[in-house]
Amino acid sequence: MSGFQTRTAPALHLTPGTILVLLLITMLGLGGCKKDPGFEDARTAAELYDDAKRHLDNKAYDRAVRAYKILQTRYPFGRYAEQAQLEMAYAFYRAGQTEQALATADRFIRTYPSHPNVDYAFYIRGVTNYEQKVGFLEKLMPSRIRDRDQSAALEAFADFDELCRRFPDSRYAPDARQRMVFLRNNLSFYEIDVARYYLKRKAYVAAANRGRYLLETYPNSPEAGNALEIMYIAYTELGLPELADDALRVLEMNYPDHPLVSGDDGGKGFWARLWPF
Repeated sequence: MSGFQTRTAPALHLTPGTILVLLLITMLGLGGCKKDPGFEDARTAAELYDDAKRHLDNKAYDRAVRAYKILQTRYPFGRYAEQAQLEMAYAFYRAGQTEQALATADRFIRTYPSHPNVDYAFYIRGVTNYEQKVGFLEKLMPSRIRDRDQSAALEAFADFDELCRRFPDSRYAPDARQRMVFLRNNLSFYEIDVARYYLKRKAYVAAANRGRYLLETYPNSPEAGNALEIMYIAYTELGLPELADDALRVLEMNYPDHPLVSGDDGGKGFWARLWPF
């Protein structure tokens, strides 16, 4: 009776190419482990926040955004996550990433409507839209805004208006009010230019409506007198003497130095004042 026979496993012969593939797989596996946030970064929420805030204070806005995102990913709840989202909106704004800044501020307002710093989110929305509309040259020459898209300016005005109405004692309200004055004046210039264009084209109903809209929306703007003048001319051309007289009477009462009332147009002709291009 023969005993059990032992067999030896055949020798494993690896080609150089196979060895290289195995080494690459091993290295990729180790690399994947290093990318695991739990393996790579064990910092607390406070430490991650301090790191992001340091980048923000150093004006390294792209780095700040990345750091805030890491904080929100690892610690999605709590006061650090809330503050991170608010400060990330500011970092996006300073980095010139308009859409991301607006979206982040909107998300903060929706998620934390009762947050003690929600007024800052409205302010960031306003200044982001404001800077998007009011470029460097436009700040030097406000009249150059005519014939441009006014949507960002209107949104900025609405953001600042909501901030001032809801949080009149906010630390950001005084600056918001000053920006609203600038926006109001620029928007009123735009409305007057459009109304003059309609008047020149003899679209008198449209011109009168633009003048009335300006008075209702921006009642204290420096263009209010010109709006009344346009309404007077448009109503006269439309054969509506009562409305024309009303517009003239208000103009005489509130703007006695207006060229239509005083007769002094600075040497300009009538249509030159209506079409100053």
